[in-house]
Amino acid sequence: MIDQLINKIKQTNNPTVVGLDPRLNLVPKAIREEMFDIYGKTPEAVAKAYLKFNKGIIDEVYDLVPAVKPQVAMYEQLGAVGIQSYIDTISYAKEKGLVIIGDIKRSDIASTAKSYAEGHIGLVDVEGEKFEIYKEDFITLNPFLGIDSVEPYFEACKTRNKGLFLLVKTSNPNSGQLQDLRVENQYLYEYVGGLVSKWGEDMIGESGFSKIGAVVGATHSEQGIRLRAQMPHTFFLVPGYGAQGATAEDLAGTFDKNGLGSIVNSSRGIIAAYQKDCYKEFGEANYGKAARQAVIDMRDDLNRVL
Repeated sequence: MIDQLINKIKQTNNPTVVGLDPRLNLVPKAIREEMFDIYGKTPEAVAKAYLKFNKGIIDEVYDLVPAVKPQVAMYEQLGAVGIQSYIDTISYAKEKGLVIIGDIKRSDIASTAKSYAEGHIGLVDVEGEKFEIYKEDFITLNPFLGIDSVEPYFEACKTRNKGLFLLVKTSNPNSGQLQDLRVENQYLYEYVGGLVSKWGEDMIGESGFSKIGAVVGATHSEQGIRLRAQMPHTFFLVPGYGAQGATAEDLAGTFDKNGLGSIVNSSRGIIAAYQKDCYKEFGEANYGKAARQAVIDMRDDLNRVL
């Protein structure tokens, strides 16, 4: 799957992944009111609004970007109807040819980790009948419980051509509280980066990158440069661009000399572009077209520094 993702990045000339992280205040009023009229002010109405909103974004950007990244928490909080909206969003995006990065950040061990792996990137076995549930191509994981929290996912990576992005250096302001601690004469994030590189050594594709990738925040540019040098065969998922304050210059060091090696996430900066002053002329009704323009502007900004 890592080779397919890189090929899609090359085809679109755009290392951007659109974060489908809807909140009710980001959804245009007309969509909210339509769903409230049908379902009342209920979690089901919100879930249906999210799905319609997402489809409107996908319809306008699928030809410009290689991938989308739905954040499961936005849907999970709504219960079963929200999870169905998450699944339906993924199915719709896959119909449009997009790679799916499920942002689930799971972390557990033994049979629990195996269950997460089977549900999200593997197959669920019901007395010999196999079912693919969520249909993500990649998922994000928290590796801080150690190898036994990650290894159950390796089978799906190898046999079903799936991929992982493991948290190494995250974009949140207080990530350094733990990740910048010194361990064995290096920072903890560097130590974890070394483990991630090692775990992915036998899953390197034709592109030269492993199916086991790393989450490396754009808001920490010096650390991104260090990790790129340390992890030449690890593909990076880079959050923090735009709404979190990182610029194209901040994340340039996460790419290799060929302009590859990273895919950069933007969520609110794209899906809520119509609310920004620079895209106000599109209006709420054309929120998808505002998102399309935001993708074009982000693509051009990233390519400017690569």
